[in-house]
Amino acid sequence: MRSLKSLKSLTISSGLIGIIAIAACSSPTPETKTAAPNPIPTPANTSEPTKATATKNSDKANDKPSGNNGKANQGGQVVEVGAYHLELVAINEDGGVHIDLFLQNGSDHSPIPDAKVSAQVQLPNGSKKTLDMPYKTDGKHYGALLSETVAGEYKVVILSEIKGEKINGRFAFKR
Repeated sequence: MRSLKSLKSLTISSGLIGIIAIAACSSPTPETKTAAPNPIPTPANTSEPTKATATKNSDKANDKPSGNNGKANQGGQVVEVGAYHLELVAINEDGGVHIDLFLQNGSDHSPIPDAKVSAQVQLPNGSKKTLDMPYKTDGKHYGALLSETVAGEYKVVILSEIKGEKINGRFAFKR
């Protein structure tokens, strides 16, 4: 009889521990936001978006879902900064990573072609590179090629100036 009670207690305890473990694993981490992966995964297009945050006028945080209900139009990481929608798409290629930034008005997602945009990239080894990101009229976005092929997490700070207003966004991706 005593071993039956021990067996019942052991079974109940194991079940509770399992439920607690499942609940702990299913809770999202509050500081990590992920966006949908790139729309067409291919061997050359395997970046993994991990984090995205935003700042407006230097260091004021304004991290909120986009006016598009948090959905990425291009399949990248999205942040809204004030009246602006920033979406970063990082595409792995043989010669590095192609970084595209879709800078748009938050209300109607119309492109903003006349901003000054650059990317400060921290490489997995800790070194930093700055990339100018010219506007690509054919794709209605800003872009640059980061000629790095090292595997690991890349942290990107997008610095943009729109008619004198500084709009910055923080992103990260893995190669």
